[in-house]
Amino acid sequence: MKENKYDNEAFFKKYAEMERSKKGLSGAGEWHELRKLMPDFKDKKVLDLGCGYGWHCKYAAENGAKSVTGIDISHKMLAKAEEINQDPVIEYRCAAMEDLSFEENSFDAVISSLAFHYVSDFGELVKNISQWLKKGGDLVFSAEHPVFTAYGSQDWYYDKDGNILHFPVDNYYYEGQREAVFLGEKVTKYHRTITTYINTLIENGFEIRSVVEPQPPEEMMDIPGMRDEMRRPMMIIIAAIKR
Repeated sequence: MKENKYDNEAFFKKYAEMERSKKGLSGAGEWHELRKLMPDFKDKKVLDLGCGYGWHCKYAAENGAKSVTGIDISHKMLAKAEEINQDPVIEYRCAAMEDLSFEENSFDAVISSLAFHYVSDFGELVKNISQWLKKGGDLVFSAEHPVFTAYGSQDWYYDKDGNILHFPVDNYYYEGQREAVFLGEKVTKYHRTITTYINTLIENGFEIRSVVEPQPPEEMMDIPGMRDEMRRPMMIIIAAIKR
């Protein structure tokens, strides 16, 4: 997460044209599944790691959260969040999630959307989250699926006419840094196995509540390229409770 492509003007402009940027939660293909796993926010103190435009912060606020702290490394992201997703209970802070420090038992819920694959040391992050959460607190996050991150390029294999043949999966058990291309820019991401995701949570005092590999919703199937998203998982969603 220390790498910050989102404050690059050209990159940010491309990100702003994505459906999830323009339409918010309704434009995010995984939201129909992520929403089902969100905790009851009523009177809860919530931490959103990698909050981006603040859509999930606003959702928590609208569903009764007592306070919401949205963290993002990008000044541009947070400026947009302040513009379109303000709320009296939301505080936005610019920081890398790896550099955060909170007192123990500070939050009732920690949420994160598509940010943990930018973090090199997932174990240390989960250890910190476990300390920040109260007993019985919820952790719900989405990340790029290990099938999607394994090879690195995050692109299909094509035939000579440009038709999709298949999606490459290789070096699955070799965890670590990958150089992917996202929105035409090289971006550093970190691959880890499903085993690592789940066991790291268990080792840090979490009980797994649900694991979902979200499929695109039927109402989005007419969007160009969306039907190809049924050919391999792009994301994984995990919900857990601190015991």
